Amino acid sequence: MATTMRAAVLHGREDVRIESVPVPEAAPGELIVQVGAALTCGTDLKVFRRGYHARMIVPPALFGHELAGTVVEAGLGVTDFAPGDRVVALNSAPCGQCYFCERGQENLCDDLLFNNGAYAEYIRIPARIVSKNTLHVPDHVPLEHAALTEPLACAVHGFEDSRPRPGDRVAIIGGGPLGLMMLHVAALAGCETIAVVKHDGQAEAARHLGAAHVVQANTIRKAIRETRALTPKDRGVDIAIEAVGVPDAWEEAVEMVRKGGTVNFFGGCAVGTQVTLDTNRIHYSDITLRATFHHTPAICRKALDLIASGRFLASAFITGRAHLYELNRVFKKLMNRSREIKTAIVP
Repeated sequence: MATTMRAAVLHGREDVRIESVPVPEAAPGELIVQVGAALTCGTDLKVFRRGYHARMIVPPALFGHELAGTVVEAGLGVTDFAPGDRVVALNSAPCGQCYFCERGQENLCDDLLFNNGAYAEYIRIPARIVSKNTLHVPDHVPLEHAALTEPLACAVHGFEDSRPRPGDRVAIIGGGPLGLMMLHVAALAGCETIAVVKHDGQAEAARHLGAAHVVQANTIRKAIRETRALTPKDRGVDIAIEAVGVPDAWEEAVEMVRKGGTVNFFGGCAVGTQVTLDTNRIHYSDITLRATFHHTPAICRKALDLIASGRFLASAFITGRAHLYELNRVFKKLMNRSREIKTAIVP
């Protein structure tokens, strides 16, 4: 194996450089994985725009976190993986010992370990992620499909956290990659799904992924009115899931849901953001407000199983492919509201 490799290094706001860096070596318990596919992600796009992520990455740093590939080196003590194994390595792993882990809330772990560096020829997988959150990829699953495991795990977690029942009317606000994943997961679970989107490309994708109804409206009030009109007596949906991450959409979700319904604030807003909610309506209509962050190892296994089953239309989410040296062009295209859902970066 070569001693140097090409990798994307984040230096700051809209400043990602493809550089020659040393190929990592596996310490005890670690893996070195040759990246087969690394996928673009809404979080990575935010990091590209802002130049950092407070919890996940501080520049200069290797960049990217959705990947699948092939093991090329296993460190001392690794027994579950060997060179040649096809794997998906998740972007984080909980400690398993803190207050939250002991209560089954591993996504809130006090010492959640993150890993970056997927936009590269090779990536080092820390020992904790190897032991807790690295999975074998079945032979019939393409690596670029397996790389969807991490975002799909977030979507599955958000959907399950909303306590759905088969037949529920579920509105998903937002037609980005995670909004569409959430929509598809809800449709596969037997819910009557309503996609609330803005753009024609999002509407087309939503229909393909199982939306029973699509609401395209140029104002929030119109979106609320048209969504409620799709429910008996305009009472509102059983579950409204916000997957945009802006205050207006959070408020919109509360207005779409019926009495006794559930709202999931799935989209994360910027630090310091505040919203105004109708407390009278929330209280007297007995509305449940939830928010779901990240994933857990158990949810990640569910996500990969769903991909491997073939029920999840993985190919619909990978709408472009590019080489590593094209990464900046890909992100700038995504910033300009490209119709791409995800682009597979193939080092």
